[in-house]
Amino acid sequence: MRAQPLLFRNTLPAPGIWAVIALAAIFLLGPLGVATAADEEAGGTFLDPDSPWLLTPTLSSDPKLGTTAGAVAGYIFKIDELSKDSLVVAFGNYSDTDSWMLGGFSDLYWDSNRHRVQLGGINGVIRNDYDDFLGTGLPARTEDDLTAFAARYFYGLSEHWYLGVQALSSNYAIGADGLLGGILEQIGLVGFDSNGIGLAVEYDSRDNIRNPHRGQRLSLHNTAYRESLGGDESFDAYNVDFSHYQPVGSHVIALQSYSRFTHDAPLGGFSSVRLRGYTRGNYLAENYTHLDVDARFSLTGRWGANVFAGVGCLFESVSDCGSGDDLYPSGGVGISYLLKPEAGFELRADYAVGKSDNSAFYLTLGHPF
Repeated sequence: MRAQPLLFRNTLPAPGIWAVIALAAIFLLGPLGVATAADEEAGGTFLDPDSPWLLTPTLSSDPKLGTTAGAVAGYIFKIDELSKDSLVVAFGNYSDTDSWMLGGFSDLYWDSNRHRVQLGGINGVIRNDYDDFLGTGLPARTEDDLTAFAARYFYGLSEHWYLGVQALSSNYAIGADGLLGGILEQIGLVGFDSNGIGLAVEYDSRDNIRNPHRGQRLSLHNTAYRESLGGDESFDAYNVDFSHYQPVGSHVIALQSYSRFTHDAPLGGFSSVRLRGYTRGNYLAENYTHLDVDARFSLTGRWGANVFAGVGCLFESVSDCGSGDDLYPSGGVGISYLLKPEAGFELRADYAVGKSDNSAFYLTLGHPF
């Protein structure tokens, strides 16, 4: 089964230009992170490792939204001393296709990590220029409003096991049920109203939830999209996400296995390639799975280097993954700077390459998994 491609006019400048810009931005973090005595009394600068404040630029360059620049601002705090760090962030970005997004996200822990709440929302306008719209062979230019909200609550059953419920509402179905895990990722098909609810189970033994060096995480959740909830379509999506983190001296090898399955989904609810180097929504099929390896090397001070590779498959039945047409390899390299060592926030600059001239450059806050 051949995945449905959506082809875009690629107006990207050379990736090397953005690599230079990103490197310059990261190298500026050193002097900007030096706090004066007055800064320390006020809690430090944004980039001071002990400050609760977080401010960083973001940048991506790919064939979907062209070149997109933005910023993330956040505040890190503890609700109680025995719980993990909680986070509240706001973000915004603007692209050279005159697309824009604004949103916020919160990840809250309290009562010795017994309770966890994740809330997120996005609003914006996406403008796309298609060479081949939905496989019709016809060009199309679209302008779509994007609005999405998501909420998830977990209750801790034991030290590592959590049981939760989730709800989401979006006028873009693709990637909506992954909103909490990738809220900054752009999506781009002409969408439809989709409202869903579901259950979630999670096992988490990571030593640091945002920059793990050891441990595992298993997340299982479903989303039941229903017309009775106010959506335009009724279908189901199921997600399985497993990550393992293995320390090798001061370095880390991170492994991820991710799958998404759908039942009775329309085209807008199909699964899409989630590996770096590909644009979300550019290739579609009922189901998707991938394996991804991310090697994170500690260099000197707070600097690091990243090497990653993976392969994904879009399929109707598992046998489709024996065909090269349905396989999507990805690989790349990058550098990182540890903004907040204790909280585990890293700024990463990565360049990724896929097949069929797919490539992208990212300057992002946090690891991909």
